[in-house]
Amino acid sequence: MPPSRRVPGNRDHASLRGGRDVTGKHRGPAPEDAASFAVRQLPALRTAVAELSWLLSRGYAERSALALVGNRYGLTVRQRKAVSRCAAPEDAAADRRRRRVEPAALRDEVVHVDGFNAIIVGETVLGGGVVLVGQDGACRDLASVHGSYARVSKTDEVLGALGELLAPAREVVWYLDRPVSNSGRLAGMLRERAEAGGWPWQVELVWDPDRVLAASEAVVATADALILDAGVRWVDLGRALVERAGASAWVVDLAEPPSEPAAPR
Repeated sequence: MPPSRRVPGNRDHASLRGGRDVTGKHRGPAPEDAASFAVRQLPALRTAVAELSWLLSRGYAERSALALVGNRYGLTVRQRKAVSRCAAPEDAAADRRRRRVEPAALRDEVVHVDGFNAIIVGETVLGGGVVLVGQDGACRDLASVHGSYARVSKTDEVLGALGELLAPAREVVWYLDRPVSNSGRLAGMLRERAEAGGWPWQVELVWDPDRVLAASEAVVATADALILDAGVRWVDLGRALVERAGASAWVVDLAEPPSEPAAPR
């Protein structure tokens, strides 16, 4: 996994309504991300993730526990969002790691893809946005789909890269949220790419992909914690895209133990 880096100068997935995570026509960093996720911020963020995970492991409610650690370390709203996405109860994180399937092991498997989850984290990786690594090892973005989806300049490239990663699978079924505006157009793009690449893809528009995927017996391509905690085998396509991107990906690994103690603020 590439090391964390700083950008010089400057269900939950954003262009998507309001578009704060979309810079121009790519899913890049928000204006405050260079400061929010600078190297000097990592001790506090990593300590907050560790403490929130400890609290969740002992049955504390996430909302109040996040407020506690967020206030303790003076975290911004966006930093708290990152901490929330990276924290997990210790047993849940370990269990998720045990069930993760590597992309190289997909040969002859049936794969069910959490469509917006996979595509948006890919757009974030290639667009230079913040990609988080959590306690369960999953790569996640900071975006939020709220009603509509807009393709960006990297969408076609992401679909091609995902196609190559999924090529060994015997069958691939993409699930898209029917209520999300433009999901039909995205379904059309996926079908066109599948035909052009000779990939065995099906695309389904459903009202509640999380419910369908949580009950799946196939390998599920997602980093959605609710789906992962349903006990599915899963593959982290976002992580694979990060590894392909190398040093150009902005990875903020909040699963690492803090290298120095973080003082409360």
